[in-house]
Amino acid sequence: MSRARTATRPDEPLLSVRDLSVRFGLRGQESFAAVDEVSFDINPGQHLAIVGESGSGKSVTALAVMGLLPSRGVQVSGEVLYRGTDLLTCDRRAMSRLRGSEIAMVFQDPMTSLNPVVTIGRQVAEVVQRHLKVSRSEAFERGVDLLTRVGIPDAGRRMKEYPHQLSGGMRQRVLIAIGLACEPKLLIADEPTTALDVTIQAQVLEVLKELVADTDAALLMITHDLGVVAGLCDDVRVMYSGRIVESADRDRLFAEPRHPYTGGLLRSIPRLDSPRGQRLTPIPGSPTQTIPWEQGCAFAPRCAHRADQCTDSAPPLEQSEGRALRCFHPLTGAASQQEAP
Repeated sequence: MSRARTATRPDEPLLSVRDLSVRFGLRGQESFAAVDEVSFDINPGQHLAIVGESGSGKSVTALAVMGLLPSRGVQVSGEVLYRGTDLLTCDRRAMSRLRGSEIAMVFQDPMTSLNPVVTIGRQVAEVVQRHLKVSRSEAFERGVDLLTRVGIPDAGRRMKEYPHQLSGGMRQRVLIAIGLACEPKLLIADEPTTALDVTIQAQVLEVLKELVADTDAALLMITHDLGVVAGLCDDVRVMYSGRIVESADRDRLFAEPRHPYTGGLLRSIPRLDSPRGQRLTPIPGSPTQTIPWEQGCAFAPRCAHRADQCTDSAPPLEQSEGRALRCFHPLTGAASQQEAP
């Protein structure tokens, strides 16, 4: 059941996103940018996280990469190069061949992502049959093996059941099984633990971590939870209001956050060593409190470090010593350490 794959040079990114922008707006109405000139690379086997609050543009970025955005009222520009091929210019048939086999996605809501009137087995086997060109019985057997690998007990019986007969954690495991059914080289996981309790979250993330390692797949993790990033990803891109505001490897970002927004995200994580009853420190305001990037820093209305310069002009994304930062007044020294957990 193996398939031929196009080779990727060790020094060549598996996925290279350049100046990706996504604007929403119907004809006759002013459009707005949900994703604004986003660029990043993912190398073979690399685990990259895009982090930010709801509404920051993370999921829209993932959907644009997968070619799953609607055509009406949406303008997508830039480049999404997968092994040198621009996915934004691929026709529908070519993208259909890539989805599931080369690039797969685990969606955040298993109850709406799985078809409620089709058995689990048929939904898993459909992906296997489509891309691996095997018989129905072989696809069923592979489906049982996949459900077993993601930790679902009595997988043969579960294959004959419907999504509503499974718990939320099991449904999420089914989505992971479907995503990894054909051993894709790039897996996009969009908030895969959002609707799960803490214990089940840990179990699902451990399953995802093990299976990604087994298949040597590159991982693009979309999340708002930096705790998830700490145990799963190598590099982090922090996104706010459609733009990348900071990027660095995981250890460096956690040890020394530079952007006030990154510091705020880290301070809002609950800590086991905090005194009992200590309040969390949320980021003030709401993600809707923003200004257009064309006018200034979108985070300025919520930022304790803002100055007049922040509302007069937009800070550029500056590269320095392996990290990137979009801020006029970054955290430094003791301030940075106070922000980090």
